Amino acid sequence: MNTFDEDIWLNWVDQLSEDNYLVIDDFITDQDLDVFLSYFQETLEEEDFKRAGIGTGAGFQQKVEIRGDYIRWLDRSKDVELADFFARVDEAIGVLNRYCYLSLSGSEFHMAHYPAGTFYKRHLDQFNHRSNRLISFILYLNKNWQEGDGGELKVFLNEEERTIAPVAKRCVIMRSDKVEHEVLMTNKDRYSLTGWLLYQPPGLTFYDPGV
Repeated sequence: MNTFDEDIWLNWVDQLSEDNYLVIDDFITDQDLDVFLSYFQETLEEEDFKRAGIGTGAGFQQKVEIRGDYIRWLDRSKDVELADFFARVDEAIGVLNRYCYLSLSGSEFHMAHYPAGTFYKRHLDQFNHRSNRLISFILYLNKNWQEGDGGELKVFLNEEERTIAPVAKRCVIMRSDKVEHEVLMTNKDRYSLTGWLLYQPPGLTFYDPGV
């Protein structure tokens, strides 16, 4: 997997610093897309996905009126078919640490499947008692996405809103503590690799299957 040129990353970092979110098209190759999507669909057929919820720990709840996606948490040591995706994530972590001084030291990711008719209401990717999620990171795997298919990501920026189509190979990077967002109702199956770049104090593990 080829890395991005340093000047390209610097431009992206400037956009993220200014707007608190960033949209990158063609973040992966067509070959990567085929590999990732094939693995996603194979895993989906194994019925290894669980209905997602809101909250964490004792406050975890499944509320379909708020969130309707199904997720499967990823493990780098087992999901080797996604090695190039994790390499791209590590590239982003290195750049953000170098230029934004974020002290990122880990990540957590899941596959997210939104069946037709599902959505995720407006929210922020932070918890009151857990603030180690610094950057939200989404990679879309939806081939041939057309206007009218729904499932757009809507981001709320002060008095402004922007709607982002979940087209294949598009990556969205956001400040987890700054950008409220929602997933609009999708009219067809919608696939993404979604997660967070983390600040992890030494010796602590923040993975929580109820997130």
